[in-house]
Amino acid sequence: MKLTDFKFDIDDYNVPEEPVEPRDAARLMVLDREDETITHKKFSDIHEYLNEGDVLIYNDTKVFPARLKGKKEKTDADIEVFLLRELVPENMLWDVLVEPARKIRIGNKLYFGPNLMAEVIDNTTSRGRTIRFLFEGTNEELYKLLDDIGEMPLPPYIERDAKEEDKEQYQTIFAKERGSVAAPFAAMHFTEELVEKLEDKGVEMLPITLHIGWGTFRPVEVEDLTKHRMDSENFHISQETSDKINEALASSDHKVVGCGTTAVRTIETSITASGISKPGTGWTDKFIYPPYDFKITEGVITNFHRPESTMLMLGAAFGGYDFVMEAYEEAKENDYRFFAFGDAMLII
Repeated sequence: MKLTDFKFDIDDYNVPEEPVEPRDAARLMVLDREDETITHKKFSDIHEYLNEGDVLIYNDTKVFPARLKGKKEKTDADIEVFLLRELVPENMLWDVLVEPARKIRIGNKLYFGPNLMAEVIDNTTSRGRTIRFLFEGTNEELYKLLDDIGEMPLPPYIERDAKEEDKEQYQTIFAKERGSVAAPFAAMHFTEELVEKLEDKGVEMLPITLHIGWGTFRPVEVEDLTKHRMDSENFHISQETSDKINEALASSDHKVVGCGTTAVRTIETSITASGISKPGTGWTDKFIYPPYDFKITEGVITNFHRPESTMLMLGAAFGGYDFVMEAYEEAKENDYRFFAFGDAMLII
C-alpha cells in the first residue's frame, strides 16, 4: 500500500482539546471483522465484548513533563528544551530537541531557573542535542525537580498551552513506569470502575511497558511504505504477562486484545519463532501496515487517528483497509471525536 491510501481531509472533524469526563463516557465504535458490521456504543460498554479468560494488554508507561523553558547563558535569550530520553542516568545525560536550534551550540550552558542548569555536549541532528544536567542531587531528586518545572508534552495538533492539570489529565489510570513523551491514547478511556467490572467478569488485565517517543507524531514522508523506518522505543514484557498471553492463545475460547497500537506493536515484537509470546526487555521499531499477519493479537482497541499516521495504518492492517476507512467515514458522519482526546474503536 501507499502513503496516499491513508490520506483524508480533517477540516470538518471533531478534534477535542480535553478528554470527556468520566473517561469511559467516550463513544465506542465496534467493528466486527467477520460480519463487517459497525455498532455504536459507549466505551463503558466494552465489557460486553470481553469474556472470562480473555486477556487485555495495556501499556503502563507514564508521561513525564518533558518540555522545559529556560534561558541561554550570557545572552539571556529564551530557549526551549524537549527531553526525549535519558541516556546515562548516573551521568544525567539526555537526548533532547532544542529551540532555537541555530543558537544552541556545544558548550552552551542552559538555565531552567535557580536550581537547574545543563550543558550542551554534542549535536545529534539539526535540532537534536545531548545535554548533561549539572545537578548535585540524586536522579530521583532531579526527576522531582523536572516534574515541578516541566510542562507536559501535548500532541502538536493541540493548539492550547499545556497547563498544570495536564500532569494528571494527560495520563492513563495505568500510568506507572515513567518514560513516555506521549500517552497511550486508547488506554485513556478506562476508569477504575470499568476495570473492576472487567476483572469481576474474569478478564485478565495485564501490563506491558513501551515508552512512547516523539517519533509517534513524526509524519511518514515516503510514498512507498516499505521504506519508512519507525523510531526505536524501549519496551518490557514480564514473565506473567507473557505466560497469560500464551495461555489465552492455547485456548480457542479466549482472545488476546491489545489496548492501543503501542501494546499491539509490543506483543507482536516479542515473539518466538513459533509465534508465541516471550518475556523480555528490548527496543522495537516495528512498523505494522497492510498487509500484516498478526501472530498474537486477536482484538484491538484504538482511537481515531490522524491521516497518514502509523497508528491508522496498524488499525487498517488488523481490521482490513476498506472496512476501517469506511468506519472513519461513518465516524465523521456521526461526529465522533478524533485523535488524542477523542473516542475509541474496538476491532474484533
